[in-house]
Amino acid sequence: MEFETERIKLVEGLRLYGISERVLDAIKKVPRHLFVQPPYRAQAYADHPLPIGEDQTISAPHMVAMMCDILDLLNGMIVLEIGAGCGYHAAIMAELVGEDGHVYTMDRLSSLVNSASENLRKAGYSNVTVLLGDGTLGIPDHAPYDRISVACAAPDIPPPLIDQLKSGGKMVIPIGRHFQELYLVEKINGIIKKEKGGVIFVPLIGKYGFKV
Repeated sequence: MEFETERIKLVEGLRLYGISERVLDAIKKVPRHLFVQPPYRAQAYADHPLPIGEDQTISAPHMVAMMCDILDLLNGMIVLEIGAGCGYHAAIMAELVGEDGHVYTMDRLSSLVNSASENLRKAGYSNVTVLLGDGTLGIPDHAPYDRISVACAAPDIPPPLIDQLKSGGKMVIPIGRHFQELYLVEKINGIIKKEKGGVIFVPLIGKYGFKV
């Protein structure tokens, strides 16, 4: 199969980050080249970000893997993702929650919503719903969520996302504008934040995010 060798090499490289076998298996199954624009397809399995249009990027595979590992995604979970992008991150999470789970992913840019939906369709994922909207407001219609993954940097944790996170649930979110820290947020008798390292993400735009 085309790109199969490159995908296997990528997975082997990600082992250096201490990624769990379960997440590595998910990455091995998802055809990342279907989520990358044609001019960059030859780099689909390189471990770095790539442009997807609208001044946005598809995150480096190691970052997607680390965020999924931090969230501890299990079969049957309902997940909210903020920042659909090209749909690749949602596809990895869809593999991890399985057919009994579901991923709701949203983006504020209609062009990305359309392309993510098409990419996920081509890749065969039916347990992902892509929606247009202000990610800082979440999607209350399908709450509460077992897990929330935010793929854009916020000035702080948007209150609606805390409200929509299930008791005992986990959220991963980068916070900061120029110097960002990735946080694991757990809703256990209040909110517990744990630092997970420095990162670089595009800004989260919206009511509780940065302004355009």
